[in-house]
Amino acid sequence: MLVEVAGRRILIDPGNFSSDWHALRDLDAVVVTHQHPDHADPEHLPGLVAANPGATVHVEATVPDHVDLPSAHRLAPDASVDLGPVRISGVGGLHAVIHPDIPRIGNVGVVVTAEGEPTFFHPGDMIDTVPAGVDVLAIPAYGPWAAMKETIDFVRAVGAPQGLMIHEQLLQERGYQLIRGRVNEMTGTRVDEHRGQSWEVVTP
Repeated sequence: MLVEVAGRRILIDPGNFSSDWHALRDLDAVVVTHQHPDHADPEHLPGLVAANPGATVHVEATVPDHVDLPSAHRLAPDASVDLGPVRISGVGGLHAVIHPDIPRIGNVGVVVTAEGEPTFFHPGDMIDTVPAGVDVLAIPAYGPWAAMKETIDFVRAVGAPQGLMIHEQLLQERGYQLIRGRVNEMTGTRVDEHRGQSWEVVTP
């Protein structure tokens, strides 16, 4: 996901389920919530960082053990990074439970704020952390670690007025629209149709 706010371009979780990000340039930061390759592509992410020498790289602590990112800064769940007028704050700490037999790994969700701009929350693969004051929520539409009941409860708990679906690449169109429809019906968060498209947040 490419977030453009207050004159900064921040790429979050460039993973191997997509390729549009491979050619991105003029990035100010690259942020990775956790080590899984669908969030940190070990093959193409190092090349992207090399092609964006002005970008700082902020990752969950174990990511450099899996991806060759010698310039990366390890982002703790309670730490924050300032990119001029934009602040990136880490929250949470653990990936959602896939199965009790599978050890949980680190996952640092990120809250992006800038004065006069909507507050954006990207949880990565985590649905048990609820930061306050979120205006726009990135909603994991599907994962092997989530059921719709958990997704609905997470969206309700965050309480953002607007949302957009992420982590949807394992869903065909009918499944995507089913999840989107349920979120719109059962929560106060509005999710417009923008799958794979750019989207501008317009505040009142």
